[in-house]
Order: sequence, then C-alpha cells, then structure tokens
Amino acid sequence: MPHLVLLVEDDDQIAAPLIRTLEREGYSVQRASAGLPAIDRVQAGDVDLVLLDLGLPDIDGLEVCRRIRAGGYAGGVLILTARGGELDRVVGLDVGADDYLAKPFGLAELLARARALLRRAAPAAADAPAPAATPAAPAPPAAATDDAGALRVDTDARRVWVGAAELAVTAKEFDVLALLQSTPGAVFTRERVMDDVWDENWFGSTKTLDTTIGRLRQKLEESGTSSRIVTVRGVGFRLESTADA
Repeated sequence: MPHLVLLVEDDDQIAAPLIRTLEREGYSVQRASAGLPAIDRVQAGDVDLVLLDLGLPDIDGLEVCRRIRAGGYAGGVLILTARGGELDRVVGLDVGADDYLAKPFGLAELLARARALLRRAAPAAADAPAPAATPAAPAPPAAATDDAGALRVDTDARRVWVGAAELAVTAKEFDVLALLQSTPGAVFTRERVMDDVWDENWFGSTKTLDTTIGRLRQKLEESGTSSRIVTVRGVGFRLESTADA
C-alpha cells in the first residue's frame, strides 16, 4: 500500500503541483483546504505524513499541529509556510512538527524531507490505533509491570511504557529515547543523536533536537517514571534513573 500523505493547503495554485508531484512519486495524496477538516481526517486514521501550511482560513496551522499531536497522531508533520523566521520555526517544532520548510522551496528538497520523515514516522503511525475504534487496552511487556515507574522502550513495536501505562510519543521522540535507552547512563553527543535520528536529508537547525529533548523531558516527568534525560554541558545527553541516585 502506498503511503498516505495529507496536504493541508488552501491555495489551489500551490496545492495542485504538489499533489501531482507526490502522486508521480507513488504516494496516495488527500487534500484539506482548512485546519478543522484536516484534524478530522487525521483523527480518522491511516495518515502517514501531514504536509501542513500555517496560513489557513479557519485556524492557524500551529494549532492544527498541536491538536493532532494531542489526539495521539504519531506520524510525520512537515510544516510548509512563508513564515521563515527562526522564532516561527522553533514554535512549530515546539508544538510537535518534525521538520520545517520555508516557501518558496524546491520540489526535490520537499520530496527528500518527506522520504526521510516517512522512513521514521510511518511505523509509529501504523501502530497508533484509530480514534474511532475501541480496542481493549494493550498489555504492556511483562518487564514493564514489575515497577510502577519503570521505563521500557519496545523497539520492535515502537512503543514506550512506564510501568503498565503506555507513553504517547512522536516518531522523532521515540527515536531519541530509544537511542538514549540503548545504553542507559552513557553520554550521547549532540552530533551522534543528530546523525542517528535525523539523517543526511536534514537541512535545518539543531534547535529541533533541543525542542524534542524538551518535550521528552516533560512527558517523562509527567508520567511518574524515575528516568530522566540529563544534559552534559558541552557534550550531549544521557538517560539515567533518579531511583539509582
């Protein structure tokens, strides 16, 4: 099955060539011309990647990103916008976007970034249950039930557990956490994390790493786990447990 890309763009002159280009690359493309219909479509399930304009006629694209992440969407989000300032980019990443492309942009660059996000985000999106469905709560791995605050990263299922509760994370958040958890207590340099989580198609600022780490820290703290991401000044990050302190 081809990847499903949702293009959220109200300008027909921009949307039409993007749809043609994406379809030529073999993607299945659907379009939403406003933010609220886009949120409804994402919540219906099966969307692998969202290409999101910020200047929408009903609500701001940043609010769209915030709501779909709050609703559990774990697929890729690539913001497409004429707002090219660093502050706007950082705000977009803070609300859950994975990447940011300022208009005007080249189609080759757009496709490269889309491929990079789909390689990492599509597995997580496929694992996320459709909001309309009401399946029984998934059972956590047995090891995760031994300690109410124990953190477990299931790399095969791309799921994160704190005790018996599943922790909702985006694709990039999962990749960062899985890397740090692969060797608890070890320091991973910023360069190592960027190379492993963001690949050769990443053209943006390393500030996206800081915003991703910031979101992960907040989620870990709110979950009640004893695991924390610690900054080693001038070097990078490590994952450690306060229970061992």
